[in-house]
This record gives sequence, structure tokens and C-alpha cells, in this order.
Amino acid sequence: MALSAGDVPTMYAVLVNSLSADEAARRPAEAALAQCETRPGFCSCLLEIISARGLACREDVRLLATVYFKNSINRYWRHRRDSYGISNEEKDHLRKNLLLNIREENSQIALQLAVLISKIARLDYPKEWSDLLSVLAQQLQSADVLASHRVFMVLFRTLKELSTKRLAVDQKNYAEITGHLFEYTWNLWKSDVQTILQNLSMLLQRNDMDSILEQSNDLILICDRWLLCLKIIRQLIFSGYASDSRTALEVWQVREVCPTVLTAIKSLLPYYDSFKDKQAKLWDFAKRACIKLMKVLVTLHGRHPYSFVHQTVLPAIVDFCLNMITSPEQAGTSFEEFLIQSMVLVKSVLECKEYRPSPTGRVIHENAQPLSLEQRKKNFAAVASDMLKVVLPGDRVMLLCNILVRRYFIYTAKDLEEWSENPESFHHEQNLVQWTEIKRPCAEALFIVIFEKYRELLAPVVVSVLREAMAVSPPQETDVTAGMLLKDAAYTAAGHVYYELSNYLNFNEWFHGSLSIEVSNHHPNMRIIRRKIALLLGQWISEIKGDTRKLVYHALVGLLQDNDIAVRLAACSSLCYLFQESSFSELDLFECLPTCWTMSFKLIEDVQEFDSKVQVLNFISVLLEHAGDKIIPFASQLSQFFQMIWDESAGESLLQIQLLTALKTFVSSLGFQSPLSYHVLIPILQNGVNIDSPDALNLLEDSVLLWEATLSNAPSIVPQLLDLFPYLVGIVNRSFDHLEVTIKIIEDYAIFGGSEFLKSHGASLANIIDTIIGNVNDKGLLTSLPIVDLLIQIFPLEAPPLMSSALQKLIFISLSQDDGQNPSRTAVRASSGAILARLLVMNTNFSAQLLSEPPLLASIQQAGIAVSNNMLISLIDMWIDKVDDANATQQKEYAMALSVVLTLQVPQVIDKLDDILSVCTTVIIGSREVKTIDDTRQ
Repeated sequence: MALSAGDVPTMYAVLVNSLSADEAARRPAEAALAQCETRPGFCSCLLEIISARGLACREDVRLLATVYFKNSINRYWRHRRDSYGISNEEKDHLRKNLLLNIREENSQIALQLAVLISKIARLDYPKEWSDLLSVLAQQLQSADVLASHRVFMVLFRTLKELSTKRLAVDQKNYAEITGHLFEYTWNLWKSDVQTILQNLSMLLQRNDMDSILEQSNDLILICDRWLLCLKIIRQLIFSGYASDSRTALEVWQVREVCPTVLTAIKSLLPYYDSFKDKQAKLWDFAKRACIKLMKVLVTLHGRHPYSFVHQTVLPAIVDFCLNMITSPEQAGTSFEEFLIQSMVLVKSVLECKEYRPSPTGRVIHENAQPLSLEQRKKNFAAVASDMLKVVLPGDRVMLLCNILVRRYFIYTAKDLEEWSENPESFHHEQNLVQWTEIKRPCAEALFIVIFEKYRELLAPVVVSVLREAMAVSPPQETDVTAGMLLKDAAYTAAGHVYYELSNYLNFNEWFHGSLSIEVSNHHPNMRIIRRKIALLLGQWISEIKGDTRKLVYHALVGLLQDNDIAVRLAACSSLCYLFQESSFSELDLFECLPTCWTMSFKLIEDVQEFDSKVQVLNFISVLLEHAGDKIIPFASQLSQFFQMIWDESAGESLLQIQLLTALKTFVSSLGFQSPLSYHVLIPILQNGVNIDSPDALNLLEDSVLLWEATLSNAPSIVPQLLDLFPYLVGIVNRSFDHLEVTIKIIEDYAIFGGSEFLKSHGASLANIIDTIIGNVNDKGLLTSLPIVDLLIQIFPLEAPPLMSSALQKLIFISLSQDDGQNPSRTAVRASSGAILARLLVMNTNFSAQLLSEPPLLASIQQAGIAVSNNMLISLIDMWIDKVDDANATQQKEYAMALSVVLTLQVPQVIDKLDDILSVCTTVIIGSREVKTIDDTRQ
């Protein structure tokens, strides 16, 4: 029965109860909501609550109603039956009412309404909600700032949703939307920026700015509307046109928008300092606005690099960003987040592959014929290259390099304080993975790109800085001086560009003359240099030769024992690189192994953060992988370690996934000694392969891989391993995502478990085989059929009766017609026929029983497959007909089966004697053409 407006108070009470901490009230309410979800009128009631009409509505209840509304859209909006879910009439009602409610004063619900509208728009626009944009456009004509703000909020969310539709017709619709909306939005944005700048200037002269803002919220709303317009403009230009890197067609809006955006940045930037200690809201706006404006430039350049190639765009923006990076004090106000975006933009320009000049140079257009796509790209690249040469001459490149190393690589007092407070967190923050968020990693990323582009010019610069730093900061220094910090920065630079500096520096001399001495300097302040050397040794690994390599191993192992966790984590990282490098010495590893284990266990006990634990686990996996059976003396210690980490990581699936990977390597390294770990391994496997376990969704894949590795390395199948097999039934019934490893697991059990396995788990095995054969596609069958063949080989008398249902399916497949356009189907038929041939040879009596089943013959005939009343004859015809489609092994199976057939005294066989003898003799003498497995799968 449908819900109506009269049910709104009841629905509100149910939502309130569903939020109750009292389980007796909450559970019935949740059940009632679940029942209501499929009833017509449910969403209409929810919308009344979201809109808070006639109700003193709690905020948390409105948010919960919004969640249920969104879920209903996702589940039922596409249903067309009026008796189930949301009827077409209710949908029309909801669309209209949602648009009527967008002028919500509360910004958080206003936002939720915008999200709801966008979700529906993605499903219904333009076919079933064709007037959506026109209705929104009409509401924009209102002079009410709040109303227009809410409309733009809806527009932005809707455009963002529509941009995710990738069909050609949807992208064409988006291009049309861009044509309709861009001009109005762009003009309003330009008008608003002038209004904002005038008001900011006026307020800056007033002493009562707080009271002015309290009396009227219009300026804040205009600022927010302006930011929404900016997002819409970015979205329209980004999604309204194909990337010009593919079309080489200029997007005119880029040339229109970018210079104006740059002007806005220059105008707004000074207000960051002006309002910093005077007005928090306006200061926050100035900060957000400048960052977002820079991000728009970065985004548009990434999407339309060729459209940036204009005198008013590319050189002007790059020059501005370079000034901000190299001379922020002269360029005006700046702050860290803005500097980061400036670096990001310069980096994206310098590494832009579209700007790499063609060796053939620019294309001269001498006739009336239009330029080809490639010719247009070459011309854009040539112009961009010329522009960059002007804006980045050699002296400016060297200046930028020096500034990056000498200013942005240098640790500040705040950095060192953060290091002291939390060395672990500090270490990970310096990782280049976060280069777009933190200033120093961002500067390092820019340095790497600029060095790559101008390596011949900059290599001497870096070497000069390095030698200067080493001269002013001796290895035995203990005070944190400017020289020490410069040396750290120079080592950072040298580590990133080792591939070029090796032509200027002799690593052996550097290591013996300075690095080894600094590593041995254990003064607490020298942690700065010790950590950097730990990283640098991993970066220079390919340049470390001869006897020095062993000294480097021992130096890094020594740093694993450092008092500072950041140093130890850096050493751990570099040792991973060292042991994975192709020329590493196993002998040196074995010497270091006891210390590495001890220090790794100690380190993982000392660290707290997820990234740190993963890093140490990766290191342990690398050690296990390369140490091989040398880990056996440490098996007990490692098992205890794995047990401890598993217990401590309960609920942290990502960490447990890493642990499962390490355990797999551990088991493989132990080999036939792997039972030493079973007391830890088996309980972990039981949890991981149980599909009813709370962590099954996250851990199942890695647990199944660990299971297979355990079986592969087991000297025998012990009862605890045997007891795991039934879990495979649930895994296969759930999905075939792990089919290949499932087949390997069955193979391991069949080979090593023998008759005891079949006796204990024959029914489960039959269930699995029947489920697979009856449901997987041809590719899955080609993966799975070998295990059926293997089971018949190992258990010729016991297995076939268990697999009777699956074997009947194989008969059906073998006798079905070929699809000439589907080589995989042909391969499946050939494989199925080979299994039946082996069955006839190894268990003739069961084959006769199977082929004489009346229901099987009836079902095959009902499927329209022409077969003889004696299915053996039909199989003989198939073996003779398909022998040329089979591989060498299958051909032999066919020949053996046909040889057995000759002994069965079947009268109809006489008519086929010539063909049977032909197949048997040609297979025996090897004159028949043989298909490989690859041939059958092509």
C-alpha cells in the first residue's frame, strides 16, 4: 500500500527511533524502514521531512532521511512498475518539489538537496527531465543572492554528475549545455569578482567590518557563489570539450578565462595578509580563492595544453608562478599552499609531453590545404617550446634550481620540531607520494623535472652546491648549523639525480671520504644527515661497485639500529632496494640476516602508523624472498612475530593483506619445512578462507593465494590442512573470481591427499566440480577441465561416479555443434572429448553406464543435438571428426579410446573401422598435424 502525506509524522517517528541508542527501539524501526523502502510514496514522505514542512525537525533526522532518499534513487528509480518502488507519477512530483525547495536557508540541507537533484538528473536528464536546466535558468534571473547561490549549488552538483556519463550522445549533450551556460556564468563571475574586490577594499578601510558582515550576509554569499561559478566554469571547459591534446583544436574559453583568472589571483593575493589578523571569514575566503584559482589553471592546462599556447596565457602564467617561487617577497604576499600550486603548475608545464618540439620542426603552411592533426600538434609544440625558452632562459633555470635546493629543501625550525615530536609521521610526510600537498616534496618533484629537462646545464650547479655544503659542514659536526642543513639539502638533490651526477662524482671516494664517517657520527643532531644518507645510499645503488657495496650493506644495517625512528625507516627502505637490485650479494645478505631480523622485529614493535608497519613488512618479505632456506633457523622467531602482528592488526584489513603476502613468501621460503609455521598459519587461513568471516571481502583473495602456497610447499597433507577443504565450496559458490588458484588447490589436494582426501571430501569435491562446469564460460572451462582429467587419472574408479553430473555436462558439450567463429568453443569441445576418451580407457564399465542413461539422451535430443540412440557411436564420430582440433596429448587419448572401442564388440563400429584405424595409425606414427594449446585458444 502506498504511503501518503498523512504518514509523514509516523515516518519521522520511525526515523527518530532508528537513531536511538536503545536496541529495543532501534531494531524494529530499522526493520520498518526496510519494509517501507519498496512502497510507493516513501520518497515523497522523506522529502517532506528533508524540507521540514510543518515539523520541528531534528538535523540528524533530516540527514538520515536524505541518506534513505539517495538509497532509494540508486535502487528503485529505474523501476517502471507503479506497484513497486517509485511510480512515474511520484517521480514527477519529486522532481518538481525538489526544485521548489532549493532555496533552503540551511546550507547543509541545501547541499543535500543539490546532491539529490544531481543524482536524479544523471538518470533522467534529458529524456525524462528535459526542463531541468531551463527551470534552473529561470530561477537565476532572481535578484535574490541566496536563491542564485542555491541554484548554482544545484548546477555544479548536476554538471559534475552529468560529466561522468561517457557515451557519445551524453558528451554531445554536455557540449550543448556548455554552449548554453558558459556565457551567463562567466559574465556573472566577472561581475562578482569586481563586487568582491570593491567590498574587500572598502571593508579594509573600516574599523567595524565585523558588525557590517553580521548585519548582512550578502557579501559572504556572493563570495561563495563566485567560487561555485568558478567550479562550474572549470567543469564546463573541462568536460564540455574533448581534450585538445587529442584534437589539436583550440578551446577558445581557455584563452578567455585564464588571463582573467590570473588577474584575479594578483588582485586577491594581497588580501591574504590584509585580513589575516583582522577578519577570519574574509581571510579564509582570500586563502581559498587564491588556491582554487591556481588549481583551475592547473586543471585546464592538464586538459587543454595546446589552448594554453597563447602569448597571454602560457608565458604570463609561467612567469608569474616562477616569480612566486623564486622571489615571493618581491612578487607580493604568498603562503605555502599557494606556493605548492605554483610549483605544481610549473612542473606540469615543464613535463608536458605535448610541448616537446618535433625533430622536424614547425610545419610551414604554403598551400590552401588544411594542416593535418599531426602537423597542428607539431606547430603548437614548436610555439610552446619557443615561449618557454623566452620565459625560462638559462640563467633563470639555474636560479630556480639554486632556489629550490637552497631555500625549499632546507629544514626549518618548525620541521625539526615536528621531527622531534613525531619522527615516524615526519618521515612519511617527506615521501614524494604526497608531493602535491607538502611544500618540500613538491619542490623536490619540481627539481627532478627541471633537472631532467636541463640536465647538462644543472649538473654542475648541483655538484657545486654539494661541494660547498661539504666544505662548510665537516663530517664530525654536531651542531645544527646552516651548513649542516645545506648539506642535507645538497644530499637530497644528489640523491634524486644520481643518474647524471655519477659522471661528475666518484661514489667510492665520496663514501669513504665523507658518507661513511657521517654515518658513524651518532650525535643526536646528526640524525638529519644520517637519515638523508640512508635514503641516498638506496638511490645510488646502481653506482655502488666492488668492495664498497659490502660496506654500504653494513652501514645501512647499522642505521637500522639508530635511536631515531625516521632514520631506521629510511634505512629499511634503502635495504629493500639494495636486496632487490640485480647484482646484490647473497653472501653479504646472509651475514647481515640475524641483525636484520632482530632490528625488523624491534622496529615494527616501535612504530605506530600503518605506513610504517607496511614498510617493515615489505622489508621482511624481501628478506624472506632472497634468504630462501637460510631462514629456517629463524622460523620459530618469525612465526611468533607473524602471530603477534596478526593479533595486533585485528580490524586493519589493509595491514593484514600485507601480512598475508609476507606469510606467503615465508611459507615458500621454508619449503618442505613449512609445517614449522602451521601453529600460526592454519588459524590465520581458517579465518581468511571462511566466506562468513567479517573480513572475508578484503582478505579472501590473499588468503586463497596463501592457501595454495601452503599446499604447494607441504611435505604431506596433515589433518589440519585437510579440514580446510570444505571452505572451498563456499568460495566457489560465491564467485569464480579465484578460479585459477581454486583449480591449483584442488590439484594439490588430489595429488598429495590421495584416497584419504577423496574419502573425506568427495562430496565437497563433486559439488565444486559440478558448480564450475555448469556455470563458467569457455575460458573458465579451459582452465578447469584439466583438473577433471587429473582426477580421473588419479582416481579412475572412485572419482567418476562422484563427478557423474559434471561428466554428463561434458558429454553434452562434446556432442554440441561447433561455432566456426568461436575457437574457444572448439577447444572446449576437444578438451571435453579427451576427458571422456580417458574415462572410457580407464573405467570402461562406468563409461558404459554413463552413456546409457536415458535422461541424458533425452535432454541432449531435446536441445536439438542430432545423436545416435547409442551415444558411444556419437562420441566415436566426435573423436574422429575433432582429432585435428586436438593437441598432441588429446589426440593420443582419442586414439586410445578408439582402440578400446574396437574391443567392445559394438556392431556399428564396423562401419567406422577405416576411420578409426586411420586415426590410430596416424597418431602412432606421428604424421597427423598437431595443434598446440595456444593454437586452440587463438
